[in-house]
Amino acid sequence: MANHKSALKRARQNEIRRLRNRSTKTKVKNIVKDVRIAAGNSENRESSMKNLDAAKSVIDKAAKNGVIHKRTASRKISRLSKLVNNTKS
Repeated sequence: MANHKSALKRARQNEIRRLRNRSTKTKVKNIVKDVRIAAGNSENRESSMKNLDAAKSVIDKAAKNGVIHKRTASRKISRLSKLVNNTKS
């Protein structure tokens, strides 16, 4: 464990950030799963598009806050968009 005062503070900050990042990553995973399930059902294209818009928002926010890299976010959005656009309506 850290001995210096500044190192103790840094350890506390890292723990708080780790928990916040874990929460955001979980949101991203869940919303991506929702989009994939909706696209797989392909019954209602409108619901798939709504889920996709929500996913774009969550993924972009995660990238903006530094939880995931901006290129990772871009890749996820691109793949989800491709999946939804190729579903039969």
